[in-house]
Amino acid sequence: MAIRLFIDGAVGTTGLEIRERLQGRSEFDLIVLDDAQRKDESARRDALHAADIAILCLPDDAAKDAVRLADGSATRIIDASSAHRVAEGWTYGFPELIGHAKIAAAQFVSNPGCYPTGFLALVAPLVRAGLLPADWPYTVNAVSGYSGGGNALIERFEQDTDIAFRAYGLQMGHKHLAEMQTYAALTHAPVFSPSVISAHRGMVVDVPLPLAALPGRPTPAALHAALAAYYSDSPFVAVAPLDPVPGELLLLKSAAPWDGLTLHVCGSTDGTQARLIARLDNLGKGASGAAIQNLNIMCGLPETTGLRL
Repeated sequence: MAIRLFIDGAVGTTGLEIRERLQGRSEFDLIVLDDAQRKDESARRDALHAADIAILCLPDDAAKDAVRLADGSATRIIDASSAHRVAEGWTYGFPELIGHAKIAAAQFVSNPGCYPTGFLALVAPLVRAGLLPADWPYTVNAVSGYSGGGNALIERFEQDTDIAFRAYGLQMGHKHLAEMQTYAALTHAPVFSPSVISAHRGMVVDVPLPLAALPGRPTPAALHAALAAYYSDSPFVAVAPLDPVPGELLLLKSAAPWDGLTLHVCGSTDGTQARLIARLDNLGKGASGAAIQNLNIMCGLPETTGLRL
């Protein structure tokens, strides 16, 4: 019997990409509302209660509202918004860090943010291994394609083609910081410098490290070996070779959808500095791809089914 699935917010960027990845999959029976029903609270409540699993592709407040509408049902929920990422009773949907078994058993799963996916993939295993300190004041420099900002930012970049680069979050306090700090088990929230470029999709997350100033003075080779060992069995996360360090990393405007994640450790020749860099698709492993990965795990299916790796 097919699994009844409702995507609440299926007309946004993330929702549309999730539906695309589900095309042709006989394991799921999609509950679809027409344009009028999508705005009708009663119809949404009925859909949420009828579904075995619901995926919320909504702004934060609307996602909280959807959870309220689903109250009293046995419906399992994957929330792609940031509303529940550090909320009590929710499982953080990063299988490689949290564990597949926890996600498989959860009723409520919160999809990670796109930037935190890169940061946590790099930093959390190294803090756990004792190679990086939990109390260091980390900085994060990151750049994303404009699709990560939703329909309004997509429209702005596509109408104003003179924009090449957009820095934001200049007042600090970005909503992604809570999950970065929580799931890397850090004493301090990192200083986060996000930006957007004139490309539809793609993301690079860069964590610079003054290794000579860190406790224990970890080497680039030690950091690389720990990450390579941690992700050795992952079908989604690849750790690039330590040597030779690439001369450049590019994001392409023509990039196709991709649900993987590649990690780089770039060290100085004297070993005193390093840059930990993650490259991913902000709409793939950073959003829709992660939601499908979690959906597969929750349904007891191979986690790579329907994904582009």
